[in-house]
Amino acid sequence: MPDEYFDVLVIGAGIAGSSVAALLAAHGRVAVLERESQPGYHATGRSAALFSEIYGNAAIRALTRASREFLFAPPAEFATAPLVQARGTLYVARRDQLALLHDYAGLPDVAAAAERLTPAEARSLSPLLRPGYVQAALYEAGAVDIDVHGLHQGYLRQLRLAGGRIFCDMAVQALRPDGQGWSVQCGERVLRAGVVVNAAGAWADAVAALAGIAPAPVVPLRRTVLLVDPPPAPDCSASPLTIDIAEQFYFKPDAGKLLLSPADETASPACDAQPDDWDLAVAVDRIERATLLDVRRRVRSWAGLRSFAPDRTPVVGFEETAPGFFWLAGQGGYGLQTAPALAQLAAALILRQPLPPHLLAAGVDAAALDPSRTALARAG
Repeated sequence: MPDEYFDVLVIGAGIAGSSVAALLAAHGRVAVLERESQPGYHATGRSAALFSEIYGNAAIRALTRASREFLFAPPAEFATAPLVQARGTLYVARRDQLALLHDYAGLPDVAAAAERLTPAEARSLSPLLRPGYVQAALYEAGAVDIDVHGLHQGYLRQLRLAGGRIFCDMAVQALRPDGQGWSVQCGERVLRAGVVVNAAGAWADAVAALAGIAPAPVVPLRRTVLLVDPPPAPDCSASPLTIDIAEQFYFKPDAGKLLLSPADETASPACDAQPDDWDLAVAVDRIERATLLDVRRRVRSWAGLRSFAPDRTPVVGFEETAPGFFWLAGQGGYGLQTAPALAQLAAALILRQPLPPHLLAAGVDAAALDPSRTALARAG
């Protein structure tokens, strides 16, 4: 089979890869390579899917602010139904966590998006909370649930309508510079491209290694989630996502059930992550201590990998040691809520265009995400 040439090959069809590919497809020949049988099998399809402007570090919060307009009011042709649904986020603190909540609530952008609540006010919003457990709270009324399927499919549809292609069951086995870009070997097939985008999620460092490039590094961390039946009373169906200020647990209503997590971050190889019984037990124990919930049965459980760079900021930009190799990795647990802004940032950098004004207005700093930034302390 003769080699096929593309202007850009994107490795990974999760939300990161599909979104940037959708934007780039209007400017040239673009294809996405996905190792699994369908797009979004790993982190994208297993996300708790929250949009919160006070969640994450300063770089994440800026990217989230820059994504707000798209998620709340997408183009008419992008989605046939709203991409977001009202939820709210309630951060709670025990007595020994008061200083942590006070410091976080004092950050200017956090203070602008959230309000301090008394323990009684917190329990009125999240009635499952155990009396006496919460000593202070921070409430973000504007946080919303994201329709993961709607957002992901919108980008995939946009990609196809612009002439882009998606190849599933196409694991990359070799990456070689060829003088005019890159040769990408997938089994017996070889594709060529001027630019390769590494949007491989938990496999990002492995993809870089195929190209002889030092790791970012991007480390996959396992996150465990389970669904349980809610109690008959109190009614918690309209409760916000309730999260420990030190991120030791969270819970929220989900399609008539309660979604629980110990907010674990267990180092893991890149794999098809599965829930660990210990982590499930920890989730139940922590949430039963904080709430009136008595978990008798697990309806379902799963795990996903959230991939982080050492400074917990995404890695976005061209690799300085390998022309035409572009990083779009390390989104952590924020990939969905930052997807529109990260795609716009990455597309602008790849096309050598100025950053969109709304990204700059939101405080997005491309240098803070660049793979050559000092905070990564990369080898090689």
